[in-house]
Amino acid sequence: MMTRLFGTDGVRGKANDVLTPELAYALGRYGASVLLKDSCVFRPRVLIGRDTRISGEMLESALIAGITSVGADVLRLGVIPTPGVAHLTRTWQADAGIMISASHNPAQDNGIKFFSGDGYKLADEVEDKIEKLIHGATGNGVILFKERPLRKPGIDGARRAVGKDVGRLLSFEDPLAAYGKFLMGTVDCSLKDLKVVVDCGNGAAYRTTPVVLEKLGADVISLHDKPDGLNINVDCGSTHPESLIKAVLHHKADMGIAHDGDADRLIAVDEKGNLLDGDHILTICGMNLLRQGRLANNTLAATVYSNMGVQAAFKKAGADVIITPNGDRYVLEAMRERDLNFGGEQSGHIIFLDYNTTGDGVLTALQLLAVVQKESKPLSELAKQLEKYPQVLINVPVKDRQGWQTCKSVQDAIDWAKTSFGDAGRIYVRASGTEPLVRVMAEGQDRQKVYEAAQEVAERIQRGFGKQEMEAKP
Repeated sequence: MMTRLFGTDGVRGKANDVLTPELAYALGRYGASVLLKDSCVFRPRVLIGRDTRISGEMLESALIAGITSVGADVLRLGVIPTPGVAHLTRTWQADAGIMISASHNPAQDNGIKFFSGDGYKLADEVEDKIEKLIHGATGNGVILFKERPLRKPGIDGARRAVGKDVGRLLSFEDPLAAYGKFLMGTVDCSLKDLKVVVDCGNGAAYRTTPVVLEKLGADVISLHDKPDGLNINVDCGSTHPESLIKAVLHHKADMGIAHDGDADRLIAVDEKGNLLDGDHILTICGMNLLRQGRLANNTLAATVYSNMGVQAAFKKAGADVIITPNGDRYVLEAMRERDLNFGGEQSGHIIFLDYNTTGDGVLTALQLLAVVQKESKPLSELAKQLEKYPQVLINVPVKDRQGWQTCKSVQDAIDWAKTSFGDAGRIYVRASGTEPLVRVMAEGQDRQKVYEAAQEVAERIQRGFGKQEMEAKP
């Protein structure tokens, strides 16, 4: 059985090792073949953006070769946030879009994710079609890409353009200017008199967020905005907010914001130096939409990892929260199915579907700042709308991610925890999709009961399936 190429957010791996130029070429060639198969345009167009990683241009070149080989034109966007690719793919009426990024991962990694012409990430069945073509072209799956070339051209299930039909590399208006203009149009107030510290994470937003905020009147202090190809996400950005917190306090700023490498997520710091995650942002922006009568169906979508305090806050306000599996693609899926316009993850992927088709960290920053400005309240005051329940997450290293689901001892502990909590808490257990871990998360109103429940379940998994010491995160 061949290993699946596509994960929850495209194809990722160590650049030039797992994610090789050969694989990038194949993804370009066969991805374009699948996405453009029913296009009525003689020469379809694909947009490509990337973050600041050193391997980005290498993979971009390979993708361009693959795409143009089937007769499609490529518009190279350069360094741009992932949501910028999604937005421009849709508004420039391209046939597909591609982003080269590994988000919050270190510089040695990279990834390739596709957007269809409507700006949405690909459905599983579309990714499966691309994989089928790639595996058929290599004969033995992508594992052999480093040692074995593609089969003879013309028998691999994709068009082979020749002569005048070969795709071209195009250039249009400044993509960042077009994306920035769109972003500024999503707020109807000036950000004058607001001092904001922006941690760009040495990533894709370093020429976007500071510029847009300054044009809207904010006083901006920009951090980690000098990418060199290797310093993306290094001790900075949404996963390392320590320097942001210090800068907010030092400059007496109204707020600090931080992106990950491709700027599709956002975390914030209030004027007192308190860290605010995606749950806080969901609550602050969601409550504002609710008060304006702009929260579709008085409902938002959040994942199983969102704190129960989010549900409690919106229930008290007369609104509802739909809970989805972990992952922003499942949030978006639920939003589209239930006709919702707002949702997100605790990690900071926030989706304003009235404006964009994916999580957009720059857009989220603007919406959050606009709430602060319009409500004339400091961010710390707005954050009090969310009263978080105590939560404990324990990662249990295991020899095998399977088996615990049918273990009586483990299931008895889970059932005991559920009964013990009643409606005042919950226990959530799942195997990691990428690491040899089983994650045990408990949450509830009673901190001691939460810890004891998580510890009991984790210890039983450890005894039956574990291989080393557990790590608990409050």
